[in-house]
Formats: sequence, C-alpha cells, structure tokens
Amino acid sequence: MARKHDYMLLGRLLCDCKYYLGNGNRKAKHLWAGDEQEQIDKMRELWDAMPADGKPEWLTREQIDNYAKQMGVK
Repeated sequence: MARKHDYMLLGRLLCDCKYYLGNGNRKAKHLWAGDEQEQIDKMRELWDAMPADGKPEWLTREQIDNYAKQMGVK
C-alpha cells in the first residue's frame, strides 16, 4: 500500500483540478503546483508510483489524462 501522504496529496491535487475547472476560473494560482503541466505531472508521478494493488479506487490514470486534456496540457 502506498504511503498515506501520497494518497492525501493526490486527493488534494484532484480537488485543485476540479476547482480550477469550475469556480477557479482556470487560474493556475488555485493549483497546488501553480502550473497546469506541473500539477498533472505530479498527479501522474504519484499515481504511477503506487503499487498495482494499491492504486486509489477514486482516481484512474485515464481520469488524470482527461483532466490534463481539459486543462490544455499533455
């Protein structure tokens, strides 16, 4: 199982993305990383580092990629 801190941070990054795309009016200042690409990169890094049997049920790699598309990054 991945460290609790990694799950907590990934959850925070996800919440930031949702806010950014909604009431945050697409302002990078509302993101933990302060930059769209860096935010997505960190989410992917955390998710990829989790063991296969310890990935969060509430977020898939495909969902992260979808947030990236919505935020205009790769």
